Amino acid sequence: MKAIIQRVRCASVTVDEHCVGNIENGVLAYIGLGHDDTLQTPQRMIDKILNYRIFENTDDPNKLGKLDKSVQQVGGGLLLVSQFTLMAKTDKGRRPDFGGAMAPEAAQALFAQLVDYAKTQHPNVATGQFGANMQVESVNDGPLNFLLEV
Repeated sequence: MKAIIQRVRCASVTVDEHCVGNIENGVLAYIGLGHDDTLQTPQRMIDKILNYRIFENTDDPNKLGKLDKSVQQVGGGLLLVSQFTLMAKTDKGRRPDFGGAMAPEAAQALFAQLVDYAKTQHPNVATGQFGANMQVESVNDGPLNFLLEV
């Protein structure tokens, strides 16, 4: 499993001109599921995302400006967007190979479990729509982007 996480001031997902998920100040996470992922993999990824320290410390005068706070600590939102293209192999040729991505039906079920788990761990979770053509808008804060793998 891979995730690209972005610290954002705001982010939203629109499907067929209807907003299906949005957050203010938090983390936008694109999630890619691979063949070897199990039920434990999404739980580890969500725990990592929620506790990854990418927000500046504004409380401690000795740590001002340091990336010392997690999205949970700052009370930010978490927007989860399924993105199978993260699992593409790009090391050869000029066309991505999506053979490493989990099959859509299995991925949809595992992504739903990931979202359910995230909602038990954090009060402000929004999502895109699995398998839909989504328009994602965000204001990246920093910009700060990280590739996480579990």
